[in-house]
Parts: sequence; C-alpha cells; structure tokens
Amino acid sequence: MDAFRLLFERYQPIIFRQLTYQTGEIDISQDIVQETFIRVWENRRSLKPHLSFLAFTFRISRNILYDFIKHQKVRERSAEFLPPTESSEHDDPLELLQANLLQEQISTIINTHLPPRCREIFLLSRFEGKTHREIATLLKLSIRTVEHQVNHALKVLRRKLKYDDLK
Repeated sequence: MDAFRLLFERYQPIIFRQLTYQTGEIDISQDIVQETFIRVWENRRSLKPHLSFLAFTFRISRNILYDFIKHQKVRERSAEFLPPTESSEHDDPLELLQANLLQEQISTIINTHLPPRCREIFLLSRFEGKTHREIATLLKLSIRTVEHQVNHALKVLRRKLKYDDLK
C-alpha cells in the first residue's frame, strides 16, 4: 500500500496536468485521475516492473478520457431524442420532479450501461420510432439481432431501475 501511495504522489500531478490541458476542466480531470489510479490498483498484479509506469498510467487515463468523450457525445445525441417535460399549472411539483429524475436516470442507464451497438439500436427503436425491420435494413443486421438488442436494452433498464429503487 505504501508503494502505491508513493506512485500516486509521484505521478498523480503529472497525469492531472496532462488531463487538465486536454480537457480544460479541473473536475473532469480529477475524476479521470481518480479512475486511472483505481484501475491501476485493480490491475496491480499485471504491472510489469521493467515497463514505464508513467506510460502505463498515461495509456489508462487516455482510454478513460476517450470513453468519457464518447459517452458525452452519446448523451448529447440522446438528449435530442428525449421529449421535453411539459408542465401545466395543475402538475404536482413532486410528480414533475420524480418524472424528471426518472428521465435522467433512464438516459444515464442508456448512455453508461448499454454497449454502443445496443444503445444505437435501442435509440432508433424507442426514440426515433423505427420498426425492427427498418433498423435491420438501416444497419445491415438481421431482424432477430435487432429484436435481441432491444430486448437486452429493456432488460438492462429494468434491472438497473429496480436496483436503483432498492438503494
């Protein structure tokens, strides 16, 4: 543990500066640095002492940053498809808040827990209203594959929403 602390103290500022330069965002950089060292710790048994630790951590942080950017783009794209919440003077503020929270929760699950192809198929199906046949033709897939991916996405949503309700 002491060795890990020394590595963290030595390399964290370097990784942080690089990420802050790349993102321009201190909060995002801090999150990515934290995730980088969590992954280093989780994979500590596979470290090779003869290879550069700095290069290893840079590669991990770069991959996390790329994943963050990809997820950010998906969030932005999927936000276009989420219908705006409309309210009226008769709406219950608590119900409106719960609906907004549920909408955010669903969007987060779609963007963070579905594989890219599954997410794409699900968004085409549920948010663009395309039929399974249209999606299959558009993406050059079998209808059965599209059905399987939509069903998988629904299972993930149900499981995650149920799990989050238990918290």
